[in-house]
Amino acid sequence: MDIISNRLIEDAVNEFGRLPGIGKKTALRFVLYLLKQKPEDVEGFSNAFIRLRNNIKYCENCNNITDNELCEICTSSKRDHSLVCVVEDIRDVFAIENTNQYAGVYHVLGGIINPMEGIGPKDIKVDSLIERVENGDIKEVIMALSATMEGDTTVFYIFKRLKDFDIKFTTISRGVSVGDDLEYADEVTLGRSILHRIPYENSLVK
Repeated sequence: MDIISNRLIEDAVNEFGRLPGIGKKTALRFVLYLLKQKPEDVEGFSNAFIRLRNNIKYCENCNNITDNELCEICTSSKRDHSLVCVVEDIRDVFAIENTNQYAGVYHVLGGIINPMEGIGPKDIKVDSLIERVENGDIKEVIMALSATMEGDTTVFYIFKRLKDFDIKFTTISRGVSVGDDLEYADEVTLGRSILHRIPYENSLVK
């Protein structure tokens, strides 16, 4: 970045610039803002991310982020543990929770099947979902993946793995537009899509 002559500032700008959606100008504003803060405030800021990276865990049950072995959702007695919503990643958990329309638990796949990027069924958390269905009291699995070709492929694969179990297998309604990611859907639309979910078999082309 030609307008930056100080190496320390340039290094800091480059680090901020690695964040998604952050350009050089925004990164520079962040750096200059931090330079105006008290040293202890900047240290607290940086330490928060160090602690996050070093101490964050993933729930042994659903793969959500947590401070403990199990996340707060999985340990909550107020949640319906017979209802499991399958999502691509943790951002989708946040999106659905913000709707205040879902009271079940989750299963975070950690990705979706995408042969073009070399991601197959073994690269995401499908087997652990099957184990939960085999070992638990799950009555319904809701597929809440993005309405993309990769998302649909993943739903169909999981459907084939679970079709012989005595459970309901549903998918969120198409209130979420084809091609959209769940994290970008507005809360009302996403909430309605959860509430008005449909049996997956009904969405298949006959």
